[in-house]
Amino acid sequence: MKTNIEEIKREYDEITKKLSDPELISFSDKLEILSKRYRYLNKIVEKAKELEKVEKNILENEEIIKAGEDTDLVNLAGQELANFIPQKKSIEKELELLLHENEEDKSKNGSPAIVEIRAGTGGEEAALFASDLFKMYSKFAQKIGWTLTILSSHVSSLRGFKEIVFELKGGNAFSKMQHESGVHRIQRIPETEKSGRIHTSTATVAVLPKPSPAQIKINPQDLKIEYFRSSGPGGQLVNKRESAVRIIHIPSGMVVSSQQSRTQAENKEYALSILRAKILAMKKKEEDRKISKTRKEQIGSGERAEKIRTYNFPQDRITDHRIKKSWHHIEKVMDGDLDKIITELQKQIK
Repeated sequence: MKTNIEEIKREYDEITKKLSDPELISFSDKLEILSKRYRYLNKIVEKAKELEKVEKNILENEEIIKAGEDTDLVNLAGQELANFIPQKKSIEKELELLLHENEEDKSKNGSPAIVEIRAGTGGEEAALFASDLFKMYSKFAQKIGWTLTILSSHVSSLRGFKEIVFELKGGNAFSKMQHESGVHRIQRIPETEKSGRIHTSTATVAVLPKPSPAQIKINPQDLKIEYFRSSGPGGQLVNKRESAVRIIHIPSGMVVSSQQSRTQAENKEYALSILRAKILAMKKKEEDRKISKTRKEQIGSGERAEKIRTYNFPQDRITDHRIKKSWHHIEKVMDGDLDKIITELQKQIK
């Protein structure tokens, strides 16, 4: 417990410093997340101080009794000790409950998210749209103080993304992002279109909670690991070493890869993170299928059978088809202003 308390105190001090920054008031979403976390950690810190005080009193009275120099003082110390010991147990129980609540919050809403964006129908324009979605989520993450780590990517000829996989960490990343799963559709006139014709393209987004190694244990014998030279941007050095990693999960046939880092170790860890998330999603899907066939219709579970959102540039309108609601100022949304959309989805999709 002491290790947990020390970690929480450090986090509490860090958040206290961040909240003292006057510029934070301009970022309402980030301010809300930090304030909520501060209030919760403050309960733990105060309860820990209360426990420390009681433990100090117990120690002092035990020393008085041990010394045995003054009978009256020893008797008084004995009476106080009889009160402090059950008080200590009560505070420890309250603190344990608070810490357990913290772990539950981390495992549910506080879970990091692994996001996979793939170009769908529409050729090169679909790859450019996948890149636009990545930029939108990147700017949203930056705005509210999340950490973004690219785990894997495959670039198209026009610098779009055939596929990109990244991790979002901080606050309640998975809780906020989970409803982004599904098919996203864009309607716009591409820069390469000379006749002014509107093109329709799609990209698929899958948002998965990132499980810890303890949650998803993978037998090393079930893995076939291959190393190869990275391709794409990164200069000559990236192509001279076999630092890229491809992992095949033999029981499921899943294949994941990463070539983001210049070291085999990091790329292997990135690839394993993707694999764990996909195995967890597969297991959840199997469980959902057993529980109820109607659960198959839930886009949030990773199925991509139908479009969830349309980005219509000519009409400056974004429509989420699940909740039948539209928003304007599409350029602002694509620049990371996702707060209203995500908040509305959290309210309406349970």
